[in-house]
Amino acid sequence: MTTSVDTLDVGDPRVLKEIAGELGAHLTWVADTLGVHVSHKGTVLRFASDDGRHHLAMRLFAELARLAEGGHHVHPTDVRDALRILTADPQADVVAFFRDAVLMDLRKRPIVARSPNQRSYLAALRAYDIVFGLGPAGTGKTYLAMASAVAALKRGQVRRIVLSRPAVEAGEKLGFLPGDLADKVDPYLRPLFDALGDMIERDELAHLFDNGTIEVAPLAFMRGRTLNDCYVVLDEAQNATVEQMRMFLTRLGDRGRMVITGDTSQTDLPHRQTSGLAHAVRILSGVPAVGVAQMTSEDVVRHPLVAAIIEAYEHDDRRKALRAEAPPGGTRS
Repeated sequence: MTTSVDTLDVGDPRVLKEIAGELGAHLTWVADTLGVHVSHKGTVLRFASDDGRHHLAMRLFAELARLAEGGHHVHPTDVRDALRILTADPQADVVAFFRDAVLMDLRKRPIVARSPNQRSYLAALRAYDIVFGLGPAGTGKTYLAMASAVAALKRGQVRRIVLSRPAVEAGEKLGFLPGDLADKVDPYLRPLFDALGDMIERDELAHLFDNGTIEVAPLAFMRGRTLNDCYVVLDEAQNATVEQMRMFLTRLGDRGRMVITGDTSQTDLPHRQTSGLAHAVRILSGVPAVGVAQMTSEDVVRHPLVAAIIEAYEHDDRRKALRAEAPPGGTRS
């Protein structure tokens, strides 16, 4: 088998140091992940493989060099994200992904799409009044929804943010939990609060809650309201019933936006009860001004092991489904 070689001259030693990582950690990770040989001499990177995968490695570092030339500090997660983007679309403009920021977090790092499906999700959030963000845990559907809501608030596009989530574990009987309403629903909305804590300073966030600019509204308490000038985020919507989802969607008021996030494959509703999320996506996906974005395990942006865990569980689910379909005493043909 013939080994093929490509070279890339980044020209600037500082750019090379940035894209190579501490002690060449980025070069080593890409070489191990793609199964290619990566080395450098001066400012020239050399890529070699027997199967052509070195082309992807060279393209990756060419895009990272463009980022570094623009002053971007290349973090290890940026390398992983760039590889994910290029694996899905070898011709993707990685720099455009990283520069299309929804918001800057408190560490002054841009909140951006980190996969092609996430970029489609952001495009839907910008284009539609109602957006369904679907996908497994860790795909950024809730985080990007919160970033979009905060960005809209800061730009004056909405006056308030309303956060909601079905309290399935408590059977919507929130009165049995201690504290005021915010205390009662805190366990259910903690992921949304965590996201807000990355984007808004603690004192300012407390003030926004105190004056009602950011409001917690459990799904059970939404009936009868009209949400004007609001950016509404309904999280874990797979646990809403069809009736609850219908009630929620009809709360949309003038200059309002809604994002409904969830994983239709994971519902905590009683057995055989239809998920309002799955039902709504099915009947509304063709309605103008309603967007649907689907993420998969390939879009997981948490620890790399999370994607592997999700894949393992999905494989087990498929295996169980096939076994359940097999005829008694025999195997499925």
